[in-house]
Amino acid sequence: MSSDPVKDPIAAWKQPIQTSWHRGLLAFILLFAAAGYGMADSWTDLSSGEKALEAWAIPTGDWFCAASAEPESKNPRLLQAKPGHGILVNGRKGRTDDLITKQKFRDVEIHLEFLIPKGSNSGVKFEGLYEIQILDSFGVKKPKGSDCGGVYPRAEEEPAYHHIDEGIPPRTNAARPAGEWQTMDIIFQAPRFDSKDKKVANARFVRVVLNGQVIHENVEAPTPTGSAWRLKKEMAEGPLLLQGTHGPVAFRNVRIRPYTEGEKPVKP
Repeated sequence: MSSDPVKDPIAAWKQPIQTSWHRGLLAFILLFAAAGYGMADSWTDLSSGEKALEAWAIPTGDWFCAASAEPESKNPRLLQAKPGHGILVNGRKGRTDDLITKQKFRDVEIHLEFLIPKGSNSGVKFEGLYEIQILDSFGVKKPKGSDCGGVYPRAEEEPAYHHIDEGIPPRTNAARPAGEWQTMDIIFQAPRFDSKDKKVANARFVRVVLNGQVIHENVEAPTPTGSAWRLKKEMAEGPLLLQGTHGPVAFRNVRIRPYTEGEKPVKP
């Protein structure tokens, strides 16, 4: 084997770092290592550990950390959970405050797993405004925007809460039966505003994957969903919200990272 340091990178490490070639090689390796570490370490975990709820703004209501969660045997519309860590559960009754992150985000990629009992309802809202629905929709042949994985419809509060459009249905019904853990992977792009705070581009769901099936790609959200479309102002950044007010739900492996346009999805 040659001992020429230019031809033999291993030999180069045995000699003083005094040439420009040596310094360049070292810089390249350190940069490569740093880039790799950054990709692997860019996810923020929002559901694990003893202090998981500290990532979420007060009040967190009846939410608690659990080691396991499953439907009750006597009442399949409720969840039973064992104390511990790794899973977030929205209380015994399943109707409490929404979880809202303390941190605000712009463009993000998230991964989460959820479990709902029979007939339950929840959702994931980006910036607290744009919702991907979670619902017991297993077996629905023609899913709507209000079914699991749909971009939730706009709505009005009065005289009683009602939808005023159909939202954006998922391409296919990928929902699993109630009581099973399900996965969501979502890339969300925040709306864009100019220097005068005028919106110049709508929010967009770049990609939504439910249980391994792509259900949305490059879908715009021209307005916030639900009744927020009229009641709340759109913004360049905002918190992630997990809905806790509409029925029992458990979340685990909730992870989020910044997203740069054009990136490929990254496994958490």
